[in-house]
Amino acid sequence: MLLGAASYICGMFIRRNRNRSGSVSIQIIMKSGRKNKVVQTIGCANTFAEEEILLYKARTELERLQGLQYLFVDHDDAVVEGFVDSLSQESLRIVGAELVLGRIYDQIGYPTEAVLDLFRNLVLCRLVYPGSKLKTIEYFKRHLGIEISVYTVYRFLDQLHSKHKQTIEDITYSHTRKLLSGKIGVVFYDMTTLYFEASEEDDFRITGFSKDGKNQQPQILIGLLVGINGYPIGYEVFEGNTSETKTLIPVLETFQSRFNIDKPIVIADAALLSQKNIDAFIEKGYQFILGGRLKNESDRIKEQILDLQIKQGIPRELQHQNGRLIITYSEDRARNDFYNREKGLRRLEKKVKTGRLSKEHINNRGYNKYLKLDGEIAVTIDYQKFASDKAWDGLKGYITNTKLTKDQIISNYGQLWQIEKAFRISKTDLRIRPIYHRLRKRIEAHLCICFCAYKVYKELERILKKNNIALSAEKALSELNQLQELTFMLPKSKTIKSKLLSPTPNQTRLMNMKL
Repeated sequence: MLLGAASYICGMFIRRNRNRSGSVSIQIIMKSGRKNKVVQTIGCANTFAEEEILLYKARTELERLQGLQYLFVDHDDAVVEGFVDSLSQESLRIVGAELVLGRIYDQIGYPTEAVLDLFRNLVLCRLVYPGSKLKTIEYFKRHLGIEISVYTVYRFLDQLHSKHKQTIEDITYSHTRKLLSGKIGVVFYDMTTLYFEASEEDDFRITGFSKDGKNQQPQILIGLLVGINGYPIGYEVFEGNTSETKTLIPVLETFQSRFNIDKPIVIADAALLSQKNIDAFIEKGYQFILGGRLKNESDRIKEQILDLQIKQGIPRELQHQNGRLIITYSEDRARNDFYNREKGLRRLEKKVKTGRLSKEHINNRGYNKYLKLDGEIAVTIDYQKFASDKAWDGLKGYITNTKLTKDQIISNYGQLWQIEKAFRISKTDLRIRPIYHRLRKRIEAHLCICFCAYKVYKELERILKKNNIALSAEKALSELNQLQELTFMLPKSKTIKSKLLSPTPNQTRLMNMKL
């Protein structure tokens, strides 16, 4: 806030009075003995921005009343009052993005030449005000004083794709490699789908299996590689009907060739656990740690797993056709597995009671595996199969061809949530979609901007931890989005001045962070 709850000057002070409606009245109060007298009500604010303006007006008016008008060289009341009345919400600009995130952007090493100023602004805006390009140019005009058309942005996206995209991605990789002490030893891979609000396909946006449940809409696929702690390494874009299992090897080979790196250990979830993928890994000399699907193993392996009677904290190992199979047990996971199976069973029981299930519903998808056909017409629930599945509650498997210890394998795989977090951040905080572009080059340029915004986000996260600031990156961005600057002209000298509107303690810490 510009002022505290009360700011005293010669027996007078400014008071913030919260009304029943939730609005805040800003008043100048004179203290007389034990009584307070309202000298002037400056106004009533319904938003944070309005409150900041009224507080600034109140301060100026208080200084005028007390003859402490240090902002001005003349003391003419009409001039001062004219200045105060001229202040408006348009005089305020959000500056947190440039003051803090701009420093991080520069520290990463992204280009600073004038031709890429628009790229810088697009990346920072994506962090504090994500939205369509139309909303972005409104933000530029309101807070950066930049007036451009949306067509200027579109033309820049074309230029970004043709001239700068690869350089920017190379800078991102180089900075991540520096953070990881110059060696990319372990990489985490996952992919996601991005659908489009369109009904027609083209040769890039194609319908396919959607992770967002939008199977009727055209989409694209993004394969993302990150390192330890979720630091971004690179990404590749695929046509919407590409099989997920066919994306990993091309991405690895592209980056290995592009950056001349040694083969890293690849960590991925069970979705990529196809025998073709594993055969390709082995053939091309990659080491891997993949999430296992224990109940899909052969009967012989499954018997061996259950015979181990694995206890929590004591992982066990079996020989596997693809290398080693590490199995762990967790009591928390067991409780969660049982809860989910019970929940699935209750849903099935409701469906069976309706009498609308037929033999077409009997398959191994989800909890439908507990259905069975009695005689020729009755679909019932196989409770014996449900009970036998309890033996698998809490068990987790990992397939690997590395020589790492069991604990190292489990610990490395445990970092896989970082890539899931990366996609969550991209889809929520950065609002990577909806994507309003149709041309492939503009779609890829948009993804490049979002990728760099994620890199700045992760750097903010790292620097917060380095400076022992107990804020999440999300909370820090919220604080920066409230850091405002007031621009005004002194009435006599016509000098233009700017003033930060009293940063909060958190905002001050963010501005003073060591990079």
